[in-house]
Amino acid sequence: MAPDDSRYDTSQPSQDPWRAFSYLVAGVLLYGVLGWLADRWLGTSFLVAVGILLGAGLGMYMVFKTFGAPPADSGGEQ
Repeated sequence: MAPDDSRYDTSQPSQDPWRAFSYLVAGVLLYGVLGWLADRWLGTSFLVAVGILLGAGLGMYMVFKTFGAPPADSGGEQ
């Protein structure tokens, strides 16, 4: 008897809101820190803001790309 693997279907992304939140926070933190490091290295004061905005934009892109996809067609149903 084969085990039931239907609960491990990975064809559709999980609709977990914490995953979407983590994309946004990780983008802001990662690019904010990179902007801060670039500010320290170059002696400027605006790259932190640029990094945070870029990270937020890329995080939103990842959320829309991951969760905004229309559901897959189930085949013969109309």
